[in-house]
Amino acid sequence: MTKPSHSLLARFLVWRARHISQERFILILSVLIGFTTGLVAVTMKNITHFIQSVVASEYITQYLNPYYFIFPIIGILITLLIKRFLKEKVGEGVPFALFAISRKNGILSPQKMYDSVITAIFTVGFGGSVGLEGPAVGTGAAIGSNLGRAMHINYRNRILLMSCASAGAIASIFNAPIAAIIFTIEIFSLDLTFSSLIPLLLSSISGAVTSILLQGDDHLIYYQLLTGFRIQDLPYYMLLGIFTALASVYFTRTYMFVDQQFNKIKNPRSRVLIGAGILGVLIFLVPPLYGEGYETTNSLLNGNLIEVVDQSLLNEFTDFEYFSLLLILGLIFTKAIATSVTMSAGGVGGVFAPSLFTGASLGFLFSRTINDLNLGQIPESTFALVGMAGLMAGVLHAPLTAVFMIAEITGGYELFLPLMIVSAVSFLISRHFLPYSFYTHELAKKGDLLTHNKDQVVLRLLNLKKIVEKNFSVVKPGMSLRKLIDVVSRSPRNIFPVVNDDGKLVGILTLDDIRSFMFDKALYDALVVAELMSSPPEVVNIEEEMDEVMKKFQDTGAWNLPVVDNNRRYIGFISKSKMFSVYRRKLIEFTA
Repeated sequence: MTKPSHSLLARFLVWRARHISQERFILILSVLIGFTTGLVAVTMKNITHFIQSVVASEYITQYLNPYYFIFPIIGILITLLIKRFLKEKVGEGVPFALFAISRKNGILSPQKMYDSVITAIFTVGFGGSVGLEGPAVGTGAAIGSNLGRAMHINYRNRILLMSCASAGAIASIFNAPIAAIIFTIEIFSLDLTFSSLIPLLLSSISGAVTSILLQGDDHLIYYQLLTGFRIQDLPYYMLLGIFTALASVYFTRTYMFVDQQFNKIKNPRSRVLIGAGILGVLIFLVPPLYGEGYETTNSLLNGNLIEVVDQSLLNEFTDFEYFSLLLILGLIFTKAIATSVTMSAGGVGGVFAPSLFTGASLGFLFSRTINDLNLGQIPESTFALVGMAGLMAGVLHAPLTAVFMIAEITGGYELFLPLMIVSAVSFLISRHFLPYSFYTHELAKKGDLLTHNKDQVVLRLLNLKKIVEKNFSVVKPGMSLRKLIDVVSRSPRNIFPVVNDDGKLVGILTLDDIRSFMFDKALYDALVVAELMSSPPEVVNIEEEMDEVMKKFQDTGAWNLPVVDNNRRYIGFISKSKMFSVYRRKLIEFTA
């Protein structure tokens, strides 16, 4: 009988183990992941923009003038049909990735490699007021996770590959490789070491190069005139930082509120109809809310206020300067609502683009108001750009990403000082009101945010069922002292769980409890275990997380704790010494 031949992948892995070190293999995979996620991001972006161009073409709009109302609804309905076919929850990509790192050992299902991409294309392509960046990052993380699993990569390096994929996606979309690396470090709270920095660099470069090869040196955001930092503008930048912080808090809390209200609607059809209807009305009344909003952002960056307000139904009043500024103020407030409703109604997208849109609107409104009121003369394009950084820092809680993203997108490196000022002020104030970012607040509320606490991550990687010790001699409550001494003489441990006939733990007995009676033969048949045992200081449920077990050890000061199931049936003991030993090994594996 012939032996079955190994699969091609298995043979490759054997060859790799013999000829390529783990470190070099990670570098190779990081480049491959960068190109792959870059290709996915570019394809995703181009298909979405193609759908938008078809939907907004004159051929369609001449027959269907109110397309701003109809098509966003169609997009959400198509998205929901795809979700039903996929039969798996699809949502904002970054929280899914963070949850997988925290709770699932960095494992994302293969379906995550395409579900958010497909659904986001239809949501945004038909006018949903969200961005593509979040789904691109989530898709990249899923690619990194599944490639790592296929190549038998350990947990630590699997997380690194997920981070590399996210960096490649962001670098490809924005042509901003440095900001992509910083985004990954800030959002995923990745430990920056030399061994992790090089793969991130390679994947980010690969993603950016892929984008340039496929569509040239194209930028989503462009401007014509930029004024560098002037010391006399410092008070205005600090004031703008305060406004962007308040707008960030408003944006995030609006999403939380809208999401809570939609969760109260139990009927899925009602949720979709109400959400899609509200979105359609909002976009019909305020057309700049349609889609990602980069066209409006670019108009504001170049001072073309007329191009923005002319799309409004109230454009006959836009000859009045202050009325136009009121329309821009309306954009700031309604964009958060439109984004929240899009996602709560079932659409798929991210908040990257909406935060840039809101920041540009706020920065432009702030600078134009200052100039019109003769409170100073400040550059409007510059403040619109810096406002984008402020919103990004406040909403995402990623101030360094905001600084480098805007600097790289615009090539405006002379704006580092104002970008840093506004981002820092916005981040500090917004974090005071909202301890967690848009990406992490829901995970933190459920106790699933562990990526920002490495000690908790390592604890969650430990499996209680694998470290329970079971070589303890079980005794019964009615057992006499004579029989107990016989059990003690043959037991390798000095702790004895007392279990009733149903297998439930009723007490604990130690050598100290019987030491004074062991040599008094007159008591051998007079005393029973029930008279000698004591209640356990604390009981550990087999389903508990290891951080909860650690807390019980700290609270009780015990060295051993009994482990039971949900019906309090005895399973074994967990010792502090073994727990720390396993923890240390896992910590070395995680951080080596």
